[in-house]
Amino acid sequence: MNRERSELRGPTGQATNTAGSQTLMRGLDVIEAVAQGARTLPPLAAYLALSRSTTHRLASSLVERGYLAFTPREGYRLGPKLMQLGHLAREQADIVQVARPHLEALAEATEDTVHFGILDGDHALYLDKMPGRRRITISSRIGDRQPLTSTGLGKALMIDQPETFWTARLDAETQGGGPPVDRAGWLARMHAYASAGRAFDIEENEDQIRCVAAPVRNVGGAIVGALSVSSAAQYMNDARMQDLSATVVAAAHAISRDLGWSQEESNDAA
Repeated sequence: MNRERSELRGPTGQATNTAGSQTLMRGLDVIEAVAQGARTLPPLAAYLALSRSTTHRLASSLVERGYLAFTPREGYRLGPKLMQLGHLAREQADIVQVARPHLEALAEATEDTVHFGILDGDHALYLDKMPGRRRITISSRIGDRQPLTSTGLGKALMIDQPETFWTARLDAETQGGGPPVDRAGWLARMHAYASAGRAFDIEENEDQIRCVAAPVRNVGGAIVGALSVSSAAQYMNDARMQDLSATVVAAAHAISRDLGWSQEESNDAA
């Protein structure tokens, strides 16, 4: 009997094809090995701990289906099928749908209002809002466009930008009718936020409202959104804002991972 077509019965009685599953997993291992830089047959076989003949058979099947491509003297590379699938995955991964379960969990855990937004020109655009359990009113609404320099969400969206970008936005917003700001103090806080990977709003955008915010990243590590936890100042003193930072950053990282981001790769790139 052909081993790859032999069927075994699992504990539920459902037929399983263990040899076929093993072949599938090995094929995925080949793709991952090529992505990691193993381009020719000897390092591929060594990476996978398989014979060269088995490795060649798996790689050739993947080339035939378009998951890998092969060029003489250069070796294997990721194929056009993966680019097509990646494009479809990006189209299907609506960022709000991806973020929603994490926002709901964060609102439940903190009992505070949770926002999610993106950069929209020179403003933060609020795309989602999860109300908290506390009896407080936060005036934000889905669809609002808020300043970057006075909101936690806005600061989180621009923490990767250079100082010149920060000062340009600060100047534009203060000259546009915003309240006067201690420029040196604000810049010092922005540098601290960038180092910590999160940002605060200390009653800068709305009286008696404070928030902790963190950026959300895509597969390439670029900031594509941000989330924030907002509450009345009486529930959000300095100590709680510091304690809440890890929770907010963890939620942002979870959304980022669902969008394909890898913290390990980002650390390596840094």
